[in-house]
Amino acid sequence: MELVFVTNNPGKLQEINSLLGDNFQLKSLKDIGFEGEIPETKPTLEGNASAKAFYIYDRFLVDCFADDTGLEVEVLNNQPGVFSARFAEMDRPVRYTGKKELTEANIEKLLKLMDGKKSRKARFRTVISLVLGGKELLFEGIVRGKITSEKRGEGGFGYDPVFIAEGHSKTFAQMSLEEKNRISHRAIAFRKLVSYLEGSRDIIDGNF
Repeated sequence: MELVFVTNNPGKLQEINSLLGDNFQLKSLKDIGFEGEIPETKPTLEGNASAKAFYIYDRFLVDCFADDTGLEVEVLNNQPGVFSARFAEMDRPVRYTGKKELTEANIEKLLKLMDGKKSRKARFRTVISLVLGGKELLFEGIVRGKITSEKRGEGGFGYDPVFIAEGHSKTFAQMSLEEKNRISHRAIAFRKLVSYLEGSRDIIDGNF
């Protein structure tokens, strides 16, 4: 089965490719001839995932899925949430020139806001929108943990260097891809998606 993953993030493509079985062929946006950014203007993760998936489906009529992920920090009233990817830009009238620069600025802002906070509870939440033949299903994955006081590790992407999942001592950035994929929010949501595509229509944990 061919599926298009609606993302320009090579880290996400690598993660999901490592989870796919032989029954699936994952295509990128570049594979179908799409270049450019897809707007993410909705106020919720669900809204952004859905909008991105239908943006590609409506133009190319291909089965596809898109995700949106947010880091939700309890003491910050669940910020940055839906604004996770552009958290630092909320305070600046000028956009950052590259994703690496923006990622570093996002982490720096988060750590400054967390300075002196006793509670460091947080969770990563991913929502995947799957569009097959114009019909949509949503899948959710959540992993709970805490925010570190400094960056640790060189792997992963986004906020991985400052997030430790419950029951673990390493940040996501310190884990191998295999370790991270066993527990990550994106992997949880994606396994639900794969389970559905492979023929299981059972509801998992109250949701798909």
